[in-house]
Amino acid sequence: MGFVVSRAVGGAVVRNKVKRRLRHLMRERLDRLPRGSLLVVRANPPAASARYEHLAAELDSTLDRLLRRHESAMDGQQR
Repeated sequence: MGFVVSRAVGGAVVRNKVKRRLRHLMRERLDRLPRGSLLVVRANPPAASARYEHLAAELDSTLDRLLRRHESAMDGQQR
């Protein structure tokens, strides 16, 4: 797993804070990903001021959408 937090998000202290928060959130969600998955999480500028709960909700929403797409693709391969 990788994290991309550009300078557009903020200075070094802010970027590192966002990365730490995302790393912590993803640690709790790793078991949802298929085995062997590679994932890159890109933080947008609003992540710098987002509350922890909001970041968690956005991450859950994005993971749900990604996993639904993955399941659909896997269903298509089995036919």
